[in-house]
Amino acid sequence: MTTTTTTTTTTIRHDGVTIPMSRGGRGRPLVLCPGLNSTQADLRGLAGLLRRDHDVVTFDLRGHGLASAADRYSFEAFLSDLTAVVAELERLRPDEAPLLVGYSLGADLAVHYASEHPGVAGLVLIDGANPVPEPFLTEELLPEFRAMWEEMAEQQEALRGTARQVLPTAREILDLNVEIDAVRSGILDRYRRIDRPISMIMSSSMAGDGAGGHAPRLNRNWRSGVERLVREQPRVAVSWLDADHGLVFTHAPEIARIVRDARAAG
Repeated sequence: MTTTTTTTTTTIRHDGVTIPMSRGGRGRPLVLCPGLNSTQADLRGLAGLLRRDHDVVTFDLRGHGLASAADRYSFEAFLSDLTAVVAELERLRPDEAPLLVGYSLGADLAVHYASEHPGVAGLVLIDGANPVPEPFLTEELLPEFRAMWEEMAEQQEALRGTARQVLPTAREILDLNVEIDAVRSGILDRYRRIDRPISMIMSSSMAGDGAGGHAPRLNRNWRSGVERLVREQPRVAVSWLDADHGLVFTHAPEIARIVRDARAAG
């Protein structure tokens, strides 16, 4: 038997942009933060599962989905979007601290937010916020990833004006990934400032399971980052899924179960 929940939508205006925010479900408040190149429409399946146990808020980062375009795209700008959304939820639900669930870049945003705002219930980080020992985007990989993002930008033309559009250009996406590498180089210090429960849900084959090319090295680097974090912060609970970076789409039921268990443990 399936249970339907009523979802309400609102628009948050801050920093010269408009951010669409949707809310529905029951239970402890939960904020689901998307990643770079993903939208709340992309995460609808996972959000629906989470709403069985949580009062779930989803939203779009600037330049994504139904959010407005911006004159700048940066980690700090995206962090301000998350901060505005949590502030609105706290206005609506001042009775209970929210659980932050972030995917990819959204995980990094959640860690930075929690390191500066102790009033959260805990964090669930999905394939992001990883203190990898080596940068993800090396000089060797730049041409390959530049071509990939240029191709993605062309494919985005068909999504213009829809809930799945992504407005940053290929060049802006490239610059953002370089910035994310720099952010992750210092993210261990952010973890040290957080005294809330933290669970990580990581993909075993973040870059795919191919035996050739760059995938094996990138996957080893990904696992090494998590091992590095757990050595320093043994309290962080880690779950590995046999998946690539698209795990939020391919393994949504497993992720929802881990989030539910993390809530119970917290």
